[in-house]
This record gives sequence, C-alpha cells and structure tokens, in this order.
Amino acid sequence: MNNQQIEAAKEKFGQLLEKQLARVEEMKAQGDFVDYKSLDKIVIGVCGGDGIGPAITGQAQRVLEYLLKDEVNKGKVEFKVIDGLTIERRAAEMKAIPDDVLEELKQCDVILKGPTTTPRKGDPWPNVESANVAMRKALDLFANVRPVRIPEEGIDWTFYRENTEGGYAAGKEGVNVTEDLGIDFTIATSQGCDRIIRAAFEFAKNNGKTRVTAVTKANIIKTTDGKFLDTFYRIAEEYEGITADDWYIDIMTAKLVDEKRRRDFQVVVLPNLYGDIITDEAAEFQGGVGTAGSANIGKKYAMFEAIHGSAPRMVKEGRDIYADPCSVIRAGAMLLGHIGYNAEADKLYKALDICTAADSKLKITGRDTGCTSAEFADYIMETIENL
Repeated sequence: MNNQQIEAAKEKFGQLLEKQLARVEEMKAQGDFVDYKSLDKIVIGVCGGDGIGPAITGQAQRVLEYLLKDEVNKGKVEFKVIDGLTIERRAAEMKAIPDDVLEELKQCDVILKGPTTTPRKGDPWPNVESANVAMRKALDLFANVRPVRIPEEGIDWTFYRENTEGGYAAGKEGVNVTEDLGIDFTIATSQGCDRIIRAAFEFAKNNGKTRVTAVTKANIIKTTDGKFLDTFYRIAEEYEGITADDWYIDIMTAKLVDEKRRRDFQVVVLPNLYGDIITDEAAEFQGGVGTAGSANIGKKYAMFEAIHGSAPRMVKEGRDIYADPCSVIRAGAMLLGHIGYNAEADKLYKALDICTAADSKLKITGRDTGCTSAEFADYIMETIENL
C-alpha cells in the first residue's frame, strides 16, 4: 500500500462524511408529518417497475379505484400512472431513478410501487444502484413498516425497519483501498435513530401494543448499533406502560421460529440490514414474500410496495399474467389506512383473508393451472361487494 492509495481512500471517506453531515442538518430542519385530511386532493402514484410489476400493480390499482370510486368521482383522490422505472431505462441513463421519473414521484402524495430489478454480479446490466434504496433516500422514506399477522398461530407482528441509514445508506460508497482491502461503511445518526424508534413507540401507543423490541448486534457493532440501542432505551422511558426489551439479530432469527417465544413479540424496531433479513424470514410464516406488502413512510411522502422481486423469468416465459398480485394489493390496503381510509382498508384485508384461505374458490399458481392476476383481482372485488 502506498500513500497515494491511502489519500484517495481518505478523500472518498471525507466526501461521505460531508454528505452525511449535510443530511443531519436536513433532518434537523424537517417539519411534521403531512396531514392527509387537510389536503384538497390526494394524488396516488402507481409505478409498475420491472418484470411482473406492471401486471400486478395494474390489478392493485383496479382494486383501489373500486374501493375509492366515490372519492375519485368527487375529485378527492387522483391516480397517476408513472412509467420509466424499468431496468432498461435506468441502465441506459446509469441512474437508479431517472430525473423525470423522480420529479413525477414527487408530484404524488403516496406511491404504490411494483418490484424493480437491482443488478447483481453476472447480470447483463451495469451496476446501477437499487431503485428502492434511491427512492427511500430521495423521498426520505425513513420507516419501512411490515406487518405479519397470523391470528390462528398467535402471531401479530409489526416491524419498523430503519430505511435510510445502516449498512445500505452508503452501499455504493465503499472503497477498494487496494486489490486486497475493501471497506464499506455503516451509518447511524442521532436524528435517524430517534425518528424510527419514536415512530415504533408511537405506533405501539396508538394501537394498544404493550411491547416494543429492538434488534441489534450492539455487543459487536458497538458504535452504530450502540447508538441505536442507547437511543431506544432513552426513548422507551417516555412511554409508560410499554415494555421495552432488546435482542441480538442472530438469536432473534431463532426466536421467530420458537413457537412459544414468538407469540410474545409485538412491535420490533431494527436498523436497516437486520430489518431486511428479519422481515423476509417473518413473511414466510404467512406464505412467503410473495404475499407480503410493506410501507415506506416519511414525513412528506409515503411509498407502498411488494417485497418480492421482479421475476423476469415469468415475463420471459409469458407467465406474467398469472403472477400473484396479493403482495401489492396488501400494500394497497396499507396505503388506504395510511391516508385515512380505514374502513376501506379493513374491507380489503378481510377480502384478502377470504380469498387466500385454503378453501378459496380461486388459486394462483403462477401458471395456467391457476387463475390470472386479473381474475384474482375480480375475485377480491366480488368478495368485498359481498362483505
């Protein structure tokens, strides 16, 4: 290693520090959460993404338009379709989100988003940053909220995953100092930890939950995870009647499959990387990531999405019309609740429970042995009509 390599690495690290310190100041200057009741019109962006995304988000849009048809007719709600977030377009421009697409997204209040492709080594695409990560940063969607509910097994979990910091925040900012040494960075700020942890406790307080659990590896990752855990217990003191405890990420993955212990968990708050791992594991309990939706919430914007991939093979084989739309429809139910249409959200959740039950009249198999996405969306709307 020579001094030139060290100085180059130091320069890149300095640039990262400047960017993150500027972000801290931006967080300090932020106002309160948007009040949807005060808006003359709520604009819902529908962004199909890649692969099966346009097919399943299109069906979710149909269901939401059905539930909100009176509000649409009154001009209180508007749906805005946003194209251009495809891997082909992103690769051509070498941008995680093309500029014009980002501007369209910013014209919406909430966004329903399909899956997008993130290139990995060996793919035919250049190394473009994840559109999800970029959108979360650009719109400051700091809270990733994923519910998992299986009443018959006593499971009612809500995960609050920090979205804009941790190991993903500087995922493309790592440094190959030499051919032998590569270094990546993990980010934790006082403001970032505070707002995600406070959001989790506020959710618990407002929804009758009595326990909030933090998940870290603070015994090993002492600085950033340590800051997260210290902030957690400081904020916990403000919420009388709510039990606060913490687990390390490795043992937490085991406890979720412990039939006796897992019933105890209610609200779980985690840094970014751990949240990504745990929520995929948790989704398996209710049928896998193909059935799960998630919310990405900031103070000004909110985005709701499926948590599975774009399944390009299904498109290549002409099977995208048979893709399971449940994940993004479930995300749509979360969207409805977020903007204040709780009755409509409850109807959609009930319809999803009925339509995905073992004895439901239609089955999705991903092939022509089952129903199409459109047929399943029709089934959901028919079920809502009969509730």
